[in-house]
Amino acid sequence: MGNGDIRVRGLAARAGGWSARHRWAAVGIWVLFVALAMGLGSAAGRVDVKDSDQLKGETHTAARIVEDAGIDEPASETVLLQARGGGLKATDPEFRDAVDAVVRAVEGTGRVTEVTSPYETKTISKDGRSALVQFDMRGESDTAGERIEPVLEAVEGVQQDHESLRIEEIGGASMMKTFDDAFGDDFKKAEYSAVPVALGILLIAFGALVAALLPVLLAITAIMATMGLMGVVSHVMPMSDTANSVMLLVGLAVGVDYCLFYLRREREEREAGRDAQTALRIAAATSGRAIVVSGVTVCVAMAGMLFTGLAEFEAMGLASLMVVAVAMVGSVTVLPALLSLLGERVEKGRLPFLGRRRRSGGRQDSRFWTAVLRRVLAKPVVAVVVAAGALLAISAPALGMKTQQLTLDQEFGDSLPIVQTYNRLNDAFPGGSEPAEVIVKARDINAPEVKSALADFRDRAISSGASRGPVEIKLHDAQNVAFVYVPLVGGSDQDKAGASLDTLRDEVRPATLGKVDGVEAPITGQVAGSKDFNDQLAGAVVPVFAFVVVFAFVLMLLSFRSLTIAITSIVLNLLSVGAAYGILVAVFQHGWGASLVGAEGVGAIITWLPLFLFVILFGLSMDYHVFVVSRIREARLRGLATKDAIRHGVVTTAGVVTSAAVIMVAVFAIFGTLSMQSMKQMGVGLAAAVLIDATIIRGVLLPAVMALLGERNWYLPKWLHRLPDLTHDETPQAVAAPAARDDEGEPLKV
Repeated sequence: MGNGDIRVRGLAARAGGWSARHRWAAVGIWVLFVALAMGLGSAAGRVDVKDSDQLKGETHTAARIVEDAGIDEPASETVLLQARGGGLKATDPEFRDAVDAVVRAVEGTGRVTEVTSPYETKTISKDGRSALVQFDMRGESDTAGERIEPVLEAVEGVQQDHESLRIEEIGGASMMKTFDDAFGDDFKKAEYSAVPVALGILLIAFGALVAALLPVLLAITAIMATMGLMGVVSHVMPMSDTANSVMLLVGLAVGVDYCLFYLRREREEREAGRDAQTALRIAAATSGRAIVVSGVTVCVAMAGMLFTGLAEFEAMGLASLMVVAVAMVGSVTVLPALLSLLGERVEKGRLPFLGRRRRSGGRQDSRFWTAVLRRVLAKPVVAVVVAAGALLAISAPALGMKTQQLTLDQEFGDSLPIVQTYNRLNDAFPGGSEPAEVIVKARDINAPEVKSALADFRDRAISSGASRGPVEIKLHDAQNVAFVYVPLVGGSDQDKAGASLDTLRDEVRPATLGKVDGVEAPITGQVAGSKDFNDQLAGAVVPVFAFVVVFAFVLMLLSFRSLTIAITSIVLNLLSVGAAYGILVAVFQHGWGASLVGAEGVGAIITWLPLFLFVILFGLSMDYHVFVVSRIREARLRGLATKDAIRHGVVTTAGVVTSAAVIMVAVFAIFGTLSMQSMKQMGVGLAAAVLIDATIIRGVLLPAVMALLGERNWYLPKWLHRLPDLTHDETPQAVAAPAARDDEGEPLKV
């Protein structure tokens, strides 16, 4: 049988074979698909998640009442006037003059409404040294940040005329503008820099410009198509900017990885003496099949987010699932077509030194791991004990993980003046910057019993100790709705503020508003939203974990026809996730080595991150696992002993796994450089987990465990033999390769 007559079968092999034979048709279909998806998405537009759909519980009920009533709550702003030193009091003439000047200045801009003086609203601190001028911005609250500049300049002008006072503005609009100015380009810079970073690493990995461009182009086109599909799908399940950013991150990671796996195998077969057609068929049957298994597993993991009931998570999960599916399909269809079209031209643009090194056979890539494996396989028990012990030690801090929504000062530190204003405001008026909001809906908001209940609620909120006041009530007579703003005792301390919220919900409300028939009074606000989010997320953890783990287990069982492989896959992935959790807690909660990553010990992990990391990491870590174990199984089918198959599988995949991991770590680390602590936590957590997964897990623990298990690696009970067989069905001879050699070039003994 000639070299070109080798026949391979299987879904990925058939797809790759068809694409290679109909290469222009395959490329044309892909281009048409991307263009059509983008066109449909642009025509449909994107529907984003509404505030009323973000959460369930009281926060959702409150948002629904406001939305149904058609009330567009304006962006509220506050000017803090505070005596410098221990001199002036709010009752002094100079202080009063400054208050009047602020009122006149902000009113004079024509951009504000409902300006109130602290002498009318009693918003004067207990020590008499601080006072608040409050007002609302005209127009849409979502765009208030774009109109706040003249107001900020007016307040700054008053500050210059009253140097004995500190006069500072804070509120939704001013914070929006400050953050846009300071961090608005952060995400764009991260997203834009991710592509050049990935391209640079691929250049080093392949040593040729064309070969390095292929994975990047595949990832970019997959992302473009998914962005269009997101617009169409958003009319059924709303999307968000966060989902878009996560989709870009995941799309770049898996798109590059899948193409890298495929391309490296094709080049390896050609360097081993295969002709172009045969090399492409083998790559399709082996790496292509691994991509399909990995892609389906990642999609299943991402689908776990759909079980949270949280609109933002559902959007992130669906967007990630779609981009993985698109990248997977592109990798096994258009990529073989492009490789067939390019032929030897895939080596164009070779870097002189790197090109020579790659074409020499590439064994330098695996020299390090060959040395490591020699020691691991010689003493697998020691390797398992040391590696597993190290991972468990790294995971230990995760047992004390504390999650919460980060406050302004936790998220941004003291680097911005507005954060210092936020802290001073909370010190003078605890909870004043983020009050609880009671949305009261009644048949007649002006009915005597309702007004009496509102007044009673205001009094009891203070007498119960939940608030120190002032409690503000705003009536919307036409809609029979009232907004009650209650500054919570505890302020920016989430635990204390949460206790105050519980007092309002469990004691004050039932004794007042709860006694009036027909009255709804859900309590919302930043603290309430955080609590409702935590409660809902806590209820989703078990279903999501169970769904992801069970389905991943079943997929691995069907794909490798081995109960042992399925179990070890799950255990190793859980170890990887646990280590990532431990690093997050150590760095961001306890502050150990926080300065090394430019972070601060904020004392907590942002609420959404643990579940998000679990789903993302569990999916992405399967990339490496499936790729490595597939190569080991392939060698075993070819007749190598299990230990030799392990050595061959790990060493031959070391280069591509290392390259893929370096790209992922670099891309995720870019997000770790952003100014927001939540983004730092995500970037550091993802980067650390991928690094651990590609080194300790795949390079040490996996081969050591498999070496200990020996032939038991391929164990499948007889009662499971009836399960569907999703293994690639090519014969061992179809993927036969030259005998594996050690680092001295000697054949490995079978």
